[in-house]
Amino acid sequence: MIKHFHKKYLAEQANIDAFINNFSTSGKLLGNEKRNSIKLFELETHTVNIKSFKIPNIFNKIAYKFLRKSKAQRSFEYAKKLLDLDIGTPHPIAYYEFSNGLLFGKSYYISEHIDYDLTYRELIRDLSYPDHENILRTFTKFTFKLHENNVFFLDHSPGNTLIKKEGNDYQFYLVDLNRMQFKALSFEERIKNFERLSKHESMVKVMSEEYAKLIDKPYEKVFNLMWKLTQDYQEKFHRKRELKKRLKFKKQ
Repeated sequence: MIKHFHKKYLAEQANIDAFINNFSTSGKLLGNEKRNSIKLFELETHTVNIKSFKIPNIFNKIAYKFLRKSKAQRSFEYAKKLLDLDIGTPHPIAYYEFSNGLLFGKSYYISEHIDYDLTYRELIRDLSYPDHENILRTFTKFTFKLHENNVFFLDHSPGNTLIKKEGNDYQFYLVDLNRMQFKALSFEERIKNFERLSKHESMVKVMSEEYAKLIDKPYEKVFNLMWKLTQDYQEKFHRKRELKKRLKFKKQ
């Protein structure tokens, strides 16, 4: 077993060890993810969020052991990078990795739990959500900040941004961090980063308008590319879903 703690939480190792050792029988399950499990545990001062990654396939058991960093380690390291850039994400606490001989096994990423008000997904489900346009424009500014800091969040999708209202302002926190690149982004890469965020043309128009002002590009150029990439993504997504349905039907 390998574990690595943020220096802020070194004194909590015994408590976190107990949470990991008893993960399957204790803690409060959060959500209903099929691939991974997330549970909440209580320390004296706050709530801890532990994400248990599923055991990888045989190829990744070898890769994570010898060739590349695990999802848990990447999540921990990327969270530290984001905080150094003053970009919101739940504060990292630790990560754990378990191996069996030469093969990688279970891994866990532990962070502080954010008591958020909504996710970006609520803006898609309810176009009349209170202060909808203001939240969307503020979120676009947040995404621009990512890009200006050379952060390419590959899983920039509706469920991976937590939103917390503080007074009249909104704070954004990225989660599910294990797929990121840190590099200067081209115009096309910046706009492509919006492709998974909404199928609604009205939302894409608002994000395009706000982003065009921030990047100092014509609105039409930003919107035309963002809407095209959004439609392309939706088409690929539906084709993939239909293929899965057909394959599942054939197995029955």
